Amino acid sequence: MPVVITQTIRPQGTVGKAPTIQASKSPGGFGVQVSANQKNKLNDPGGGSFRDDDDINDVASMAGVNLNEESARIMATNSDLVGTQIQSCKDEPFLAAIPLHKRILEMAKKLGITDVPAEVVTFISHATQSRLRTVIEKVTVITQHRMESYKDDEWYEQATDVRSQLKFFEQLERLEKQRKDEQEREILLKAAKSRSRQEDPEQARLKQKAKEMQQQELAQMRQRDANLTALAAIGPRKKRKLDSPGLLTIGGEGLSMSGGGQAGLGTPSSRQYARQKITRVNLRDFIFYMEQERETSRSLLLYRALLK
Repeated sequence: MPVVITQTIRPQGTVGKAPTIQASKSPGGFGVQVSANQKNKLNDPGGGSFRDDDDINDVASMAGVNLNEESARIMATNSDLVGTQIQSCKDEPFLAAIPLHKRILEMAKKLGITDVPAEVVTFISHATQSRLRTVIEKVTVITQHRMESYKDDEWYEQATDVRSQLKFFEQLERLEKQRKDEQEREILLKAAKSRSRQEDPEQARLKQKAKEMQQQELAQMRQRDANLTALAAIGPRKKRKLDSPGLLTIGGEGLSMSGGGQAGLGTPSSRQYARQKITRVNLRDFIFYMEQERETSRSLLLYRALLK
C-alpha cells in the first residue's frame, strides 16, 4: 500500500503553496520523487533560513499539536494581565503639590486658562525631579574629574610641573630679597660704627636707621624666646588618635569615621573604621557645567554666577 509523506519546505521569500516530497512504498524499498526545482531550493544556502522552524512545525504536526491554537489559548488565558502596570512603590510628587498648583494657576490665569488638572502638577513635579537628578549627576562627574589625580597613574607621564616651577621662582625671589637685606644691613652697621666728626645728614639718617634695625632685631629675638618658653611650659601637643570616631577634614574634603568590626591586628578592643569620601561641589564646577550645556551657555544665571 503506498504511503504519502508531505513535508513543508518554505523557501526564501515564498509564503504560499509548499512543495511536497512524495514517497511510495515498493517491494524493494521506498521511492522518493523530488523535482529538480525543489532540489535546487533545498541545496540553496539562502533558501534554508526557515528550515529549523519547519522542522519544529513538522514535529509538532506529527505529535498532533497545533501551535496556532495553543498560542491563541495562552493569549486568551492571560488576556487580563496584558497592559497591566505593576508598581511596587507609591507615586509621590517631588514638589509640594498645593503651592505648586497655586503658582501654576497664577501663571495660567495670565494666559486665560482657569483650570489646571492635578496631572499637570504631578507631571511638572516629576520633570523637576528628573532635571535635578540629571544636573547633580553631571556636576558630580565634573567634580570627580577635577579631584582625580593622574600623578600616580602608569598610563600618564608628567610633562610639566607648574607648582614646582612657581615654588622655585618664589625661592629665588626670597634669596634675592635676603641678599639685598644683608647688604643694606652691612651698610647700616658700617655707618653706625663710623666716628667721623663731620657728619652729613645722610650719615645721620643711616645711623638712625641702623639703630632702629638693631632694636627691631632685639625685639624679635625676645619674642621668639618668649614663644619657646611658653611652648615648653605647655608641654608637647597631643596627637589625635586616628581610630577614634569623628570627622576628619583634609583639604576641604571630609572623611567621616564610623564604627566598624574588630581589627585583625592589635588589641581586641581596637576597631576598624570605614572612611566615607565626601564629594564637594563648588561654584566653579557648576559654572563649568552651565558653560557646556546648550540651554544655559548664554543664560542670565551663568552671567550672574560669573560676576560672583
